[in-house]
Amino acid sequence: MRLNQNILLLGKKVVLVPYTSLHVPRYHEWMKSEELQRLTASEPLTLEQEYAMQRSWREDADKCTFIVMDAEKWQAQPGTTEESCMAGDVNLFLTDLGDPSLGEIEVMIAEPDCRGKGFGTEAVLMMMSYGGDAQTDDE
Repeated sequence: MRLNQNILLLGKKVVLVPYTSLHVPRYHEWMKSEELQRLTASEPLTLEQEYAMQRSWREDADKCTFIVMDAEKWQAQPGTTEESCMAGDVNLFLTDLGDPSLGEIEVMIAEPDCRGKGFGTEAVLMMMSYGGDAQTDDE
């Protein structure tokens, strides 16, 4: 979804940034994990397929994806790469394009050292707020 292509959401524990081609290599590495494949009901993709998936998700009108960043790492020092701060992703799927108030949110905290810190909870709450605000803006 292009709606969030220039949006950055800053929380206390996480920062949500749009999923861009910059993030694909790290995301691809995560998705090589059999555990993550099982937990997300995903099939392994080639790197080129992962780039194609990122592009298609950006263009889909019913999907909104952010990469979840560790806010402490992200804010620690200028010049820190986004890739080194990536913790996971959070997605909003609109289940009825005729009613934008209906949707599904999924979160994946892929980095094991980022689990159990409340990143997923904060990312979901931020996505719920963002989705509600985006719907209000469209009315």
